[in-house]
Amino acid sequence: MALLSELFGLHWGWMALGVALAIAEIVAPGYFLIWLAAAALLTGLVSAAMPIGLEAEIVLFVVLCALAVAAGRRWMLRHPVASADPLLNDRGGQIVGQSVLVTHVIEGGSGRVRHGDTEWLARGPDAQPGTRMRVTGAEGTVLVVEHLH
Repeated sequence: MALLSELFGLHWGWMALGVALAIAEIVAPGYFLIWLAAAALLTGLVSAAMPIGLEAEIVLFVVLCALAVAAGRRWMLRHPVASADPLLNDRGGQIVGQSVLVTHVIEGGSGRVRHGDTEWLARGPDAQPGTRMRVTGAEGTVLVVEHLH
C-alpha cells in the first residue's frame, strides 16, 4: 500500500491516468471517458497542490467522476449531436414518398406491399395485388400507404 501511495501520491499517476483515458476517448469515442479523464487530471492537480493520502485521492477521484459525468450528461442534453443522416436506422422512414407494389390485398386497412426486395406490412385504403401505392409514413415496421394520384 505504501508503494501505491508513493506512486499515486505523486500527482503524475493521476495525470497519466487522465491522459490515458483521454486517448482512449479519442480511439473509441463515446462521450464518456473524457469526463473520467477530466476527473483524473483534476485529482492530479489537487494532489500536486496539496499532498493528501491515497485514500483521500481515491475519494476525490470518485466524487469528481460523479460530478464530471453529471455535468457531461447535462451538457450533452443541452447540446445534442446532430446526425448527418437522421433516418440511418429508420428503414421505413427512408422510403416515405416512394412507391411500393401491393403483394397481398389491402383489405380492411391492412395488407402487404413490396419495396425493392423487402415485403412490408401496410396500412391504408383497400387495394388489389399489383397496385402501385405511395408510402406516406411508417409506424415501426408497418408502412402507411395511399393510392398514387
